[in-house]
Amino acid sequence: MPTLDVELNGEAVHDIDAPDAFATDGPFPVVLENTGRSTHVHLHFDDDLDRVTAVDEVNHFVADEATRHVHVSTADVDERVRGKLKIVTGYGSNTSYVDVRLDPSTDTPEEPVAVDETFSAPPERPPDVPPGRQAVNALDRLVRRGGTAGAVFGFLAVAAAVAVALAVDSAVVWLAVGIALMIAFGAVLLAVT
Repeated sequence: MPTLDVELNGEAVHDIDAPDAFATDGPFPVVLENTGRSTHVHLHFDDDLDRVTAVDEVNHFVADEATRHVHVSTADVDERVRGKLKIVTGYGSNTSYVDVRLDPSTDTPEEPVAVDETFSAPPERPPDVPPGRQAVNALDRLVRRGGTAGAVFGFLAVAAAVAVALAVDSAVVWLAVGIALMIAFGAVLLAVT
């Protein structure tokens, strides 16, 4: 990135030592190097350059023997733009002009990213788990979650309910056993999933 170097207060108070010409093809800094007492500097681009350049502030304070960097942003141009940068110190007591040339950027545009067509399709579904493997997985989850004791007590409760229903031989008892079996089966399903 080219830099436009400007020396301030070199030979005398409010003296400006800047190059006669400056060329760039993109954004650049104006480096204000003060070799003397503090000063205020005003930067102004003429109309042609003002359309394609921008600085955050045009007035800059540079302390005693300090350096200040002023960033100049530029727009992309299709053809060369020429103009002048006006540098003023001492509230207008001294003025210097730099011929500035902004060339079209030599950077090659980025190539578009190639995307493989397989990324545009949704992923394939994993194959369905066979029912035998589902039962094994369900029992494994039941044991890992600590449901073994609950499953044993549930099995004993269902066995006791069936034994009572056989002994009493009543339709109401069979209905109660059926409801209890459905509830137990639902609880087992909830525990396994």
